[in-house]
Amino acid sequence: MGAIKKWIDGHPTLWEFIKFNILSNVATVTNFVVMWVCTGFIFKSFSGQPFQFFIFNYTTPESLMLCGFLSFLVATAAAQTVNFFVQKNWVFKSNAQFAKAVPKYIVLAVVLVILSAALPAYSQALFINIGIPAGIAPTLANIVNILMQVVISYPTMKFWVMPDQK
Repeated sequence: MGAIKKWIDGHPTLWEFIKFNILSNVATVTNFVVMWVCTGFIFKSFSGQPFQFFIFNYTTPESLMLCGFLSFLVATAAAQTVNFFVQKNWVFKSNAQFAKAVPKYIVLAVVLVILSAALPAYSQALFINIGIPAGIAPTLANIVNILMQVVISYPTMKFWVMPDQK
């Protein structure tokens, strides 16, 4: 155990990034569970209703139409709410003032929600067009969303939302 502590002490930034990714799985699990519940039950009746607005193009059966849009939107919003508390308290151990961090995080979350709600319609169609079964495409689209969120979230949270203020 001493070797692990020594490695962590010698690589604090890398350890922080590892914790960020490991503990992001709390939000990832939240995201998948909410997405599956929404597409399978809550919004399933909207799977035949096309939806198109601005960059959101949920007009094909493989996009799950309005069901897909609402499901990805709600799943991402729920995951981002969970993620704020996990990252602030356990990863960054941030002493940033809550009143200052929350508005910044909301900006980040809105950007992520918009991207995450728009991207699946395109990525699901791509997956299906390359031969991935329609039943697996939403899960793969969600994986793409999560990877995109990590690439954007970590540096934004570390340097803007929850900077080290010690």
